[in-house]
Amino acid sequence: MTERIHAIQDDYPDDIAWCFGCGRLNENGYHFRTYWNGYQTETTYEPKKEHIAIPGFVYGGLIGALVDCHGTGSASLALHRKNGFEPGSGEEPPRFVTGSLHVDFLKPTPQNVILKAVGTVEEIHPKKWKVNVEVFAGESLCAKGEVIAVVMPSSFTK
Repeated sequence: MTERIHAIQDDYPDDIAWCFGCGRLNENGYHFRTYWNGYQTETTYEPKKEHIAIPGFVYGGLIGALVDCHGTGSASLALHRKNGFEPGSGEEPPRFVTGSLHVDFLKPTPQNVILKAVGTVEEIHPKKWKVNVEVFAGESLCAKGEVIAVVMPSSFTK
């Protein structure tokens, strides 16, 4: 079982914690939270009734956002750990932006089921990480994605 005490997003500084997908300060956002689960990463999310595509199924844009934010959060976890830190350590984690996002929808994603994104992280460059993401609704694999996450340039916060 994943210990869900402190997500990487909890440590993002206030000036960059506004993402609609994972920003803790965006009151209208999804508030995705990414954790370690062994050597993989995990984000769970329960879609709301308004996240509908057609009756009974989740809107694909939500799935894309989940893959996107899970990918960048996973890269942040991985580089933070490589630097010798874990969420909650008091050290500010590196922040990533999306260099590329690819999502394959394998089957319709049912509503009223908790979604789980599972990430496998691979360093491909000192400032770029590839995260392969699988999205499950219950035990059913509904989507696969790949995120190339890039360390956020300092110019983004000026």
